[in-house]
Amino acid sequence: MMKTKAEERKVENIDRPFGGAGFVSMEHLIGQEEMGSAGRLFASVTLKPFCEVGHHEHHGESETYYILSGEGMYEDNGVALPASSGDVFFCKDGDGHGIKNTGSKDLVFIALILSSK
Repeated sequence: MMKTKAEERKVENIDRPFGGAGFVSMEHLIGQEEMGSAGRLFASVTLKPFCEVGHHEHHGESETYYILSGEGMYEDNGVALPASSGDVFFCKDGDGHGIKNTGSKDLVFIALILSSK
């Protein structure tokens, strides 16, 4: 069994992820060692107002976003969709996506990247 507390987890700030505006704060909920070959990322991601994760594609993997709080626009292969608390978005292998905070509060979501192989 593994348990971590928030203050023990690694938080990284990434400037202009995939060419997006601003920065993201990413709290790694478990590390690569725990993910093994099943996946690459399990993290809580925070976007401040007007910040975004730019469009990017996934090859050999999929990514799921589960929106915890805030408002934004999710971009699914060039199509903009409103995003708010409780929404789940799935980007399958070979597709592309991005997300932007369009609200006045932080947009917080869980990101999970799993291997498609």
